[in-house]
Order: sequence, then C-alpha cells, then structure tokens
Amino acid sequence: MNPKEAADIKAFFDPETWTFTYVVSSGKGSPCVVIDSVLNYDPKSGRTSTRSADQVIDYIQAEQLILTWILETHAHADHLTAAPYLQDKLGGKLVIGNHITNVQKVFKGVFNLDDRFATDGSQFDHLLHDGESLDFGKLSLKAIFVPGHTPACMAYEIDDALFVGDTLFMPDVGTARCDFPGGDARTLYQSIQKILSYPKETKLYMCHDYPPSERPVEFCTTVGAEKATNVHVHDGITEEQFVQMRTARDTSLEMPNLILPSIQVNIPAGHFPEPEANGKAYLKIPLNVL
Repeated sequence: MNPKEAADIKAFFDPETWTFTYVVSSGKGSPCVVIDSVLNYDPKSGRTSTRSADQVIDYIQAEQLILTWILETHAHADHLTAAPYLQDKLGGKLVIGNHITNVQKVFKGVFNLDDRFATDGSQFDHLLHDGESLDFGKLSLKAIFVPGHTPACMAYEIDDALFVGDTLFMPDVGTARCDFPGGDARTLYQSIQKILSYPKETKLYMCHDYPPSERPVEFCTTVGAEKATNVHVHDGITEEQFVQMRTARDTSLEMPNLILPSIQVNIPAGHFPEPEANGKAYLKIPLNVL
C-alpha cells in the first residue's frame, strides 16, 4: 500500500440493522467518501426516515468536508441505502461495482420489473472495475472484487485499511452467507483469501457486527486477527471444509427481515420506484419466490 496521506475514518452505527456507515477523509475541510449508508425503514408501516443518514450529514457539515463519492460495497439485502438522499443534500457521485448488472438482471426477474428498469447499472453515476482507483483529495481508494456473498461485492482499500462489506465479519462471528441468488461459498472462500493475503496489520472495517452477548459491538479488526481466530475461516481451514460448513449453515438461516424492500430499492442505486397514477410509490412482495 502506498497511501498519499493518512485517512481519517469515522464510523456510524445503525442499531436497527446492525450496519456501519463510514466517512473517510484526510481531515477537516477535505474531500471525503461515504461507504454503505443507511436509510431507516419501518416494514410495519412502509415508512422511511433519515435518522442515520442525518447523523452522517451533520458530521460532514461540521467537519466542512466535501462529499465526493457515495459508495456501496454491494446491493445490500438487510438495509436500504440512503445514497440518493446524501447526494441531494451534499452532492457526490453514486458508485458501486460493475457486476451490479448481474444482480439487476436476476432481481428484475424475481420482482417481474417492467422494461423501464434498466439492467446496465445506469442508475449509478459510476461503476467500478476490479483494480480501479478513485481519488478524493489527497487520498485514493482502490476497488477489490470479492464476490461470493453476492456476485457483485467489492472491498475498498484506503490507506492501510480495507472496507470489506459483508465478505468477513469480526473473528467471533465469521463470514457472510452465500445462499442469495448468485452467491457461492467456494467463490467466497477465494475472495476471503484475497483479503487475508494483505499484511497482518492491515485494518479490516466491517459493514455489520452481530456480537455474542459478552462483548459490545465492534467494527474494526485486522488481517492477523482474522487469520488466527476467525471461527469460519482461520488458518488451516481448507476450501472444502469451508464450503461444507458454509453450505450447511446457510440452509438453517432465515431470510433477512428487510430483504424484499432492500433489494428493490438498492439495485437502482437507492431510487424509489416511479409513483403510480395516484402519486404514490409502491414496492412488490413476490409470493413463494425467495
């Protein structure tokens, strides 16, 4: 890693979805990026709110930061993105990995979306390719393709840190599920090895934490800690062992509470469906599909 300048990383935790949002900058008054924002959603009423996103906005404004890129590590199935709201309030460009087109094609079928729904990623401002870099002020991020949890997952390398999305969790929690459409346990293992090939002191920033009751929520670990103690994929676990474990484990997991609204909103970059004749927007609930 050859950082231009040390990164200043601020984490925000959304307790409803156990999600971390990150603002990365090089200090007060500098350009910044936001990674994995959250739009609050109440599934009982179908109402959204901006509590979590407003905390991010307040911080950016207080630090006089310039929002340059609004990044997703993948199309989340457990929370709605607040990316368009952040863009409306602060500017910046919406970014995701270029393989989002594969996810869009799959879920266009799942939700029976009409021809107005484009599957070329054009709802985003920029699609990142593996190895591509984006500059923001004195800092730069590099995109690392890490499929497996979904076919479109990206990790982002900034300074001495990797923002790994759902690919890895804290060592006592393990790894991401692979049973969503396009997911694959063998591919995930290979992606994890790509991350764990970095120097052991490399910091890994989580998208979520689901901690055991004996510890508080945490958002950062290291390559060394994951290799030594990750309960699913520590040193010595073979690819075959991991695939068998992950496949068996995934058969016992329930679908995330917010998967249906999340996917529909997130695959078009957080933009809601077009309003119908009455001026209201609606989401679909497919029956007996997922």
